[in-house]
Amino acid sequence: MLKEDAGKGKGGFIGLLPLIIFLVLYVTVGIGSGSFDNIPLAIGISIACIVAFILPKKGDKETTFGDKVTIFCKGGGENTLILMVIIYLLAGAFYGVANSMHAVDSMVNFGLSILPGRMILPGLFLIACLVSFSMGTSMGTVSALIPIGIALSSKIGVNVALVCGLIVGGAMFGDNLSFISDTTIAATRMLEVEMKDKFKANILMVLPAVIINVLVLAFVKIDAPAAGTVYAYNFVNIIPYILIILLSLMGMNVMQVMLVGILGGVVIGLFHGDFTLLESLKVVHTGMTWMEDMALIAVLVGGLVALMKYLGGIDWLLHALTRKTKTRRGGELAIASLVSLLDIATTNNTISIISAGPIARDISDEMGIDRRRAASILDLFSSAFNGLSPYAGQLLVAGAMAKISPVTIIPYVWYCLMMIVFGLIFIGIGWPNKFTEKSLIGNK
Repeated sequence: MLKEDAGKGKGGFIGLLPLIIFLVLYVTVGIGSGSFDNIPLAIGISIACIVAFILPKKGDKETTFGDKVTIFCKGGGENTLILMVIIYLLAGAFYGVANSMHAVDSMVNFGLSILPGRMILPGLFLIACLVSFSMGTSMGTVSALIPIGIALSSKIGVNVALVCGLIVGGAMFGDNLSFISDTTIAATRMLEVEMKDKFKANILMVLPAVIINVLVLAFVKIDAPAAGTVYAYNFVNIIPYILIILLSLMGMNVMQVMLVGILGGVVIGLFHGDFTLLESLKVVHTGMTWMEDMALIAVLVGGLVALMKYLGGIDWLLHALTRKTKTRRGGELAIASLVSLLDIATTNNTISIISAGPIARDISDEMGIDRRRAASILDLFSSAFNGLSPYAGQLLVAGAMAKISPVTIIPYVWYCLMMIVFGLIFIGIGWPNKFTEKSLIGNK
């Protein structure tokens, strides 16, 4: 038998009610009214928070409402969430500066000039994969490339939601595989395996999704640039994006990368007379205000998750998914289901990996699952569902910048959808376990 939920209790289903109520409310109003914009995410999550405050915890008569407020505030102020809020603000500032000093226009025209028509969308996806793998963060990638994608979509006559979806997909590629990604670090540390071994197993599981996504994008109908058409661009204006890519490849922290990009954009804008020094401050501030709603949502979600943990919802979910696990394939499916549902509940793939990690390790040891494969499953499914959650940071940023509902982007995040499909296929056939057993043999 497995260890009893890594030392945790069974929890209670009541702890999941706030999330369930939010999802039902959001979907019902969105479908019923014909638009998901009719129920702002911040309002829907606020309603879920109110429900979490009202719900009592069975057997707990000592925790006061003030104690619940403290729990909520600690959850909303969690380190990774505050970091995410700062990245949101920096991303908005960079977007505002890049747009004002015409970096976006130059970057789009430069891409149209060098890429064959059929390779524009696949090229953008592969660039997103490269940038995210280099930066180790999907948020930084989305923030840097979505402005380019938005401008590009209007020039080639492609649905902006599709372009946002392919960028989010490419961003989750790096989130899943990068050696400096917090999800990779969390998965390998929780399962006590080497990063390079986890990478070998993981890349084999997602490579078919990458190849198919590139091929499908190559056949999307676009208004391809006419042969011989000259697209004007100023190479100097592209420098902020070049800085972001090069500094990411060097492994610089995402906050440092965004700050350098903003500063570079301001200097070039001043040099070209796009704005004065005082106007540049307003440009930076305006860009930040575009992300205020998203930053608030991140804090509310963090507080909501903390209250759900207090109410026992997360523990109940852990227990329900692991109590009947008996076979290796069943164990792998349990790990995938566990981390997926935790990611849906927390909208944070790193937190979901850390929460599921101890149980995944126990399941691996009991069912004979190679820990490196288990780490790959944890990272793959958490990253895939994070890229498909309309209230997670990636789609929130994309939707805010494109001024569309995050829900409308989900059908076009093809790479994340294919990650799930191929992840399940490889669990079903037991591959690449057998293929890699010589180099990835045994558990620690």
